[in-house]
Amino acid sequence: MLGRWTAGLLIALALVLCLGETIVADATIVLKYGHPNAPASIAGRQADLFAKLVAEKTGNRIRIQVYPASQLGTLSELVEATKIGSIDISHNTYAGISTLYEDFAVFDTPYLFDSPEHLMKTVAPDSPLMKQFNEKLIARAGVRVLYSFYLGTRHLTANRPVYSTADLKGVKIRSIPFPIYTATVEGMGAIATPIDFAELPSALATGIVSGQENPLDIIWAQKFYETQKYLIMTGHIIGADGVIINERSWQRLSPELQSLILEAARETAATALEWNLTVEAELVDKLRQAGMTVIDEKSGLRLDEIKKRVKDAVERRFGSQWNKYWSQIAKMGK
Repeated sequence: MLGRWTAGLLIALALVLCLGETIVADATIVLKYGHPNAPASIAGRQADLFAKLVAEKTGNRIRIQVYPASQLGTLSELVEATKIGSIDISHNTYAGISTLYEDFAVFDTPYLFDSPEHLMKTVAPDSPLMKQFNEKLIARAGVRVLYSFYLGTRHLTANRPVYSTADLKGVKIRSIPFPIYTATVEGMGAIATPIDFAELPSALATGIVSGQENPLDIIWAQKFYETQKYLIMTGHIIGADGVIINERSWQRLSPELQSLILEAARETAATALEWNLTVEAELVDKLRQAGMTVIDEKSGLRLDEIKKRVKDAVERRFGSQWNKYWSQIAKMGK
């Protein structure tokens, strides 16, 4: 009797173990992806596309839950949350990622890249500089860059006309709260006022700051034309955001799943570049139709002077640290 009971128990346990193995094998791995942007922006759309492609390519073995619009934290908080693993994936400016490894901010240097294509070649996962930086990021912070996407070329907006650096003397302009961005805004002649992206709409609406700088797509998606009358075509940073993943989250995935995710990443980056290049060709007219006055070189913008002042300010602050990288990046554009 006891022997039959024991045998039956062993059979039942074996069935449970087999079933358990099947459940584990078939289980969906859920990864959280937090970011600061509006879902309708290209930054938001590429995150959704990446999630969609990952689900398709892995047969839903991996599902990425996207949390847009700073739902999971500010720019700085998103980076830190990815580092400690409370979220798995986030995207941020490279200046934001530089809080984990400082040299990443070199990718946000103003007037450094010749074109978006030059930028994307430099920040591609297989570029020599990105490989070097990524190895140090993994070692120091337990985070890796999965891919980069073209965020856009940044321009200034203001509630007053700006034609030269003199027009910004004493004017508070919002900057991303990282050193390369405050140096850029100060080089323009303004008072750099660091404000997180989530707080920017209210800061513009209440007059805490008189202007800000962002790519055209973000200016449009966030409806900054409602509080900003002037669009000043400074084109000061051709910028990408880096999509980072917690290293523990990455290493829990099989090599096959990792390969499929990287495939989805390459397709997402290529699509986001196409989207943004198309949008940038259209949005100046749309913003003009929305009521903004566009100031460019044809209408008197002293771009050469602004460019020189900004480059001088950045050189003074970061030249000794980054000159070796700037020369390397310049060669990659040729």
